[in-house]
Amino acid sequence: MQYRTFGRTGWQVSEIGYGMWGLAGWTGSERQEVDQALDRSVELGCNFYDTAWAYAEGLSEQILAGLLKRYSDKRLYVATKIPPKNRKWPSKPDYALKDVFPADYIVEYTEKSLKNLGTETIDLQQFHVWEDSWSEQDEWKEAIQKLTKEGKVQAWGISINRWEPNNALQTLRTGLIDAVQVIYNIFDQAPEDNLFPLCRELNLGVIARVPFDEGTLTGTLTKETTFPADDWRSTYFVPQNLNASVDRADALKPLVPEGMTLPEMALRFILQNDDVSTTIPGMRKLRNVEANMASSDGKNLPAELLAELKGHRWDRTPTEWSQ
Repeated sequence: MQYRTFGRTGWQVSEIGYGMWGLAGWTGSERQEVDQALDRSVELGCNFYDTAWAYAEGLSEQILAGLLKRYSDKRLYVATKIPPKNRKWPSKPDYALKDVFPADYIVEYTEKSLKNLGTETIDLQQFHVWEDSWSEQDEWKEAIQKLTKEGKVQAWGISINRWEPNNALQTLRTGLIDAVQVIYNIFDQAPEDNLFPLCRELNLGVIARVPFDEGTLTGTLTKETTFPADDWRSTYFVPQNLNASVDRADALKPLVPEGMTLPEMALRFILQNDDVSTTIPGMRKLRNVEANMASSDGKNLPAELLAELKGHRWDRTPTEWSQ
């Protein structure tokens, strides 16, 4: 496992982290298998775990608490998120800060996460949605400074809305945010335009989420793929999105080098960008943990392949199904 400096925090984090959304609230998640996968990730050098209160109303945080207890002798970094009070993902420009992240609510949900995690401090507390228009309002600033002063949070981050990588730039310039989490993968390259250069300038940590485009870049989806009604993916992979996504994934398959898989190529594309501190694939199976962690070996994709992958950029805008 290779490690990278997480912005100005100075933390040395594994460049392959662990995205914990799929461990609670998705179909196909069995607790014993989940715990085995998490244990294996620690054994393979992973030390960065990203969860959220909204992942099954604290269950994912509680699962992480078990891991922290089992490996109390190791330094594992914990990142979680405050859900929007109005329970709307993503936020929209007309939403008022008082309806999404009022000060007392920020404190309340930080306390809830601390209880779920069984810790006295959260390494990285993030806002689960954001609007850059909130950047100059004082309420959120006072709340996070209070929690930091009390030692309950070490660093603060923003999870940027899907396909809106520029919707936090002014907020980052306040100096109060230490990290961003943004969708970045072979298709979603837009963060390279403005967000990553600013993070470089301000020395902020960057978490690349959705490395496999919600599963498209694993190469396993087909135009006939369906998900149970209670699985989030059933509302995301509507025909309009599923068909286009499968076509674009199929176009990548001939480019995969011999001896490599499409998911491995997808991870290596992300890791080749030095602006990324860590990427957080979701992993529910032991085999996925072992395959993904193995991608962190310091080896780069051939320059010609990287250039070709740049041509597969797919700029998208939020829609009613993109969430």
